[in-house]
Amino acid sequence: MIFIAEDLHNNPLGFVQLYPTFSSISAKKTLILNDLFVYKMYRNKNIGKLLMDSAKKYAIEIEANGLSLETSLDNKVAQNLYEKLGYVNDRKTLHYYLGI
Repeated sequence: MIFIAEDLHNNPLGFVQLYPTFSSISAKKTLILNDLFVYKMYRNKNIGKLLMDSAKKYAIEIEANGLSLETSLDNKVAQNLYEKLGYVNDRKTLHYYLGI
């Protein structure tokens, strides 16, 4: 699922991309927020927040148990946005990756 923010002339401002998955522990759908992108010239104009709000609304509509995402350790701007929106840094688990 991709949500695209556009201006009044249908020019893209940014997007958020979600991937559905399923949690066998909770036996419910969950969403992975894979990408949030806003063109540099449109940043600090609440476009990211609007896109994140659309992702949350969609998760509620499909009765998902939540949204998960990751960001780099040095991306403080994104971390601040996520935390303002109620996302919690899950310090109980480790994220592993196998590059191929």
